[in-house]
Amino acid sequence: MSLERIDYYRDLQPLHDKCKRLISFHVIITLSDGSTLDGIIEDVDRERIIILVGEDVMESENENEPEQQRQFPGGGRQRRRFRRFRRRGFPLGNLAAVALLGYPYFIPPFPFFYTF
Repeated sequence: MSLERIDYYRDLQPLHDKCKRLISFHVIITLSDGSTLDGIIEDVDRERIIILVGEDVMESENENEPEQQRQFPGGGRQRRRFRRFRRRGFPLGNLAAVALLGYPYFIPPFPFFYTF
């Protein structure tokens, strides 16, 4: 890690290096105003970071369908939920911390029984 770079702040260098290492990983990012968000780091340059930020979306109901909620509330079918990722850019100076989002690792039972 070189401390002297042209047109670059030395105090942002460790954060820049950490973001470079975590490209294509799902991370939790804390901004300087205290808000947190999760997303996938897509690109990092000297002044900003581009993140695919996830947002939860519910399937909208079709207004043209006849009302079928007479007997069962909710129409008997639950609304589908999915996650959409949108690209957003943030200046490196606004980032306070970057942490890798940990996923649980399940150890399969031993001994393994293979069918092939």
